[in-house]
Amino acid sequence: MTQQYRTHAVAETAHVEENTTVTLSGWVQRRRDLGSLMFVDLRDRSGIVQLVFDPERGTPDDVMQRADQLRNEYVITVGGQVVRRDPGAVNPKIATGHIEVVVSTLTILNAAKTPPFYIQDNIDVDESLRLKYRYLDLRRPVMQNMLMVRHKAVKVFRDFLDKHGFIEVETPMLTRSTPEGARDYLVPSRVHPGEFYALPQSPQLFKQLLMVSGLERYFQFARCFRDEDLRADRQPEFTQLDIEQSFIPLDEFQAMMEEMMQTAFREVLGVEIPAPFQRMPYREAMETYGSDKPDLRFGLPLVDISEYVRDADFRVFREVLDNGGVVKAISAPGCAKYSRKQTDELVKFVQAYGLKGLATIAVQGEELKSSIAKFFSEDQLRAVVAAVGAADGDLVLIAAADRPTVNQALGALRQHLARTLNLIPEGQFKFVWITDFPLLSYDEEQGRYVAEHHPFTMPNLEDLPLLDTDPGAVRAQAYDLVLNGFELGGGSMRIYQREIQEKMFSVLGFTKEQAYQQFGFLLDAFEYGTPPHGGIAFGIDRLIMIMGNAKSLRDCIAFPKTSSGTDLLTDAPSTVTEAQLETLHLELRTSASHAPVGSN
Repeated sequence: MTQQYRTHAVAETAHVEENTTVTLSGWVQRRRDLGSLMFVDLRDRSGIVQLVFDPERGTPDDVMQRADQLRNEYVITVGGQVVRRDPGAVNPKIATGHIEVVVSTLTILNAAKTPPFYIQDNIDVDESLRLKYRYLDLRRPVMQNMLMVRHKAVKVFRDFLDKHGFIEVETPMLTRSTPEGARDYLVPSRVHPGEFYALPQSPQLFKQLLMVSGLERYFQFARCFRDEDLRADRQPEFTQLDIEQSFIPLDEFQAMMEEMMQTAFREVLGVEIPAPFQRMPYREAMETYGSDKPDLRFGLPLVDISEYVRDADFRVFREVLDNGGVVKAISAPGCAKYSRKQTDELVKFVQAYGLKGLATIAVQGEELKSSIAKFFSEDQLRAVVAAVGAADGDLVLIAAADRPTVNQALGALRQHLARTLNLIPEGQFKFVWITDFPLLSYDEEQGRYVAEHHPFTMPNLEDLPLLDTDPGAVRAQAYDLVLNGFELGGGSMRIYQREIQEKMFSVLGFTKEQAYQQFGFLLDAFEYGTPPHGGIAFGIDRLIMIMGNAKSLRDCIAFPKTSSGTDLLTDAPSTVTEAQLETLHLELRTSASHAPVGSN
């Protein structure tokens, strides 16, 4: 006879008529034994419902005996009637809190050991333990909800792009290693000894070739791999929504992406996002917020006060300005009465970013208290306070150094102040397009220019002549979509003419032979009628982290790696046997600090 596991999901019992007979399956969340009466909270993916084992209400004796065996995380199937709870017993914290199920049948499908941590939200458990027992961690409602948010968002994106004529195409996972980017993960070839595939850092070249192929509109949810240092919002393997389109102006493409994001936030979170999104040039973002991914949910702009302090008799500022540096300030609201210890902590914070210190002006009513008061007139101090927009009770923090150092340090301080002063509003989503990025930057260590995004980004056509005279001044037709201080996606209009692409390779230091060796297939393709095209890649993991209000990217991925790139669940990476290495024509050279090959 076929076992019936359920007639309803747990959450559905909240909406059935009283005295309806239901069959439910799930996990025991909690058991409360009152002797002749027992309560069990049953959990499945949809929610929790209270089960009642009560002989006086019809629970058979043999069922009561089996119920006595139940412990947390036992997997069970029960049958019984849905009844309303007494008014004084209603639990408003759960959706099924107004009903309970009086059990008449019980099947224990599987027993469970005592879990290493409670399967519930808001638990203080070391993350390494959570990752080792990830299959248990994923039972928690908050984790399952995160995966549901991910599922719904991906479905919205896929439906939206399908509606707009995009075709989903898979690109290879095994490709060739190319320069310009993070380190590749390499895969040795058994068939071709001494040669390697690379796992894709992105499908960049393939999606451009799909535009050459006349596909016109392409997307895929691409798995990407980068062998780089990790942090809370970065993983060695990640998923990006890759989009490419031919024959579309930049403003129309951005408008379509805005509509897609509006649709996702509306359908997944019920949040309306206003459009069009703000546009901000890269230079403005760096000068005003000290970051190319500014969080616009709060103010605290960086203000250039160089002209207000240039004539003051203060050697530190004057030397910085004479050497081409800058003096900038930021106002910390309500911090005028900070103690010496508190201001010293702020100084220590910015020193980690290369600043030597901070000057301060405390606004206390009509009185200004400053660490540099003896070098400035009253009018000069008040001019600085006015320029920064500081009000009574605020503390003006001033930094002087070269422009990149000041921008980076005060940009980080801006974020630090916003967090510590609780200036970031909950539930807000502030999108902004960052535009007009530099195409190239000069790498002193390598002694050459490198691409800011990638070497296939189209230069601003007005700046093309500068590739010969001043490459560092060339602007890119590149754009990032930033949300709440995170780079959500990056894209560009692409180079689609061979002569421009060859020029780009030349500026990057490639000889013609090197360029053709690495990218000959792309250069050849450009000779067969390549349309103008461009696109973007959105970080799906990062987007879900924001939408789900998670603290870490790891909470948005079913089976993530640690910050050191290890998988505590499967114990990867691991050693391999000598036989496996021989098959791949490989021999390892290991230091004494590493485990021997073949130990597993």
